[in-house]
Amino acid sequence: MFKSGFIGIIGRPNVGKSTLLNGILGEKLAIITSKPQTTRNRIVGIFNREDAQFIFVDTPGIHSARTPLNRLMVRTARETFTDSDVLLLVVEGGQETTPDDLLIIESLKATSVPKFLILNKIDLIRREQLLPQMDAYRNLHPFAEMIPISALTGDGIPLLLDELWKYLPEGPRYFPEDMMTDSSERFVAAEIVREKILLLTHKEIPYSAAVVVDAFKEDEAKNLIRISATINVEKDSQKAILIGKKGSMLKEIGTQSRLEMETFFAARIYLELFVRVRKDWTKDPRMLREFGYSE
Repeated sequence: MFKSGFIGIIGRPNVGKSTLLNGILGEKLAIITSKPQTTRNRIVGIFNREDAQFIFVDTPGIHSARTPLNRLMVRTARETFTDSDVLLLVVEGGQETTPDDLLIIESLKATSVPKFLILNKIDLIRREQLLPQMDAYRNLHPFAEMIPISALTGDGIPLLLDELWKYLPEGPRYFPEDMMTDSSERFVAAEIVREKILLLTHKEIPYSAAVVVDAFKEDEAKNLIRISATINVEKDSQKAILIGKKGSMLKEIGTQSRLEMETFFAARIYLELFVRVRKDWTKDPRMLREFGYSE
């Protein structure tokens, strides 16, 4: 019996949703930082087994959103509720429920698909801390399964896949076996640059940056990819910080991005980065669409 289906990974910011996706795939697909709202788009990761094709959909963290950009991110995550065959609600193991957790659970009551509670980060706590937490969640919602895992170490992931298989419908392979994601190469390149911005800059800079790949040209004969990308920010002061003294910050972002791209694309990378000010783009619906954050 062959099964296939879409599995939505949902939860509040910084609970390890993207780390879980990468842990399942055994490859780094989704960018990861300690900063909230690192994930802005839905990211599809495809895991193949002899008896199944698991299509995971990583989503932005669900939270009380105030800006137009954050509201779009939350709406993107909520769309997964109705598009999935199974939903994985990821929470931090050993932690009390937060208002955002309760908000998500209340929203889940409107959908009839099976929901798993995934208690992540168990490598950081004592196992006996999980029992009262599981009892508390059991009183909040009738989850189909509750599975403790460590997305970082891989503990519990084989069990998660086996349990998911039981709930997936019979179906064909929707994607070729050698395909890991449906994201474009341009999207992956832009996300790698944005991750380095998140890791290397502070305060409002990471949340005011949108990366657009302007050119992506492959030279197969030389095993070379030429990439040109623009980092869009909201203020002149942010542009100055991103460029840095004598271009030092932009150079470091470019170097770290290029090295990771060479690993991901298995090719030499020539990367050009530019910084442009687009005033208040996070509040402008037209620019949000232009930068790929559309409804």
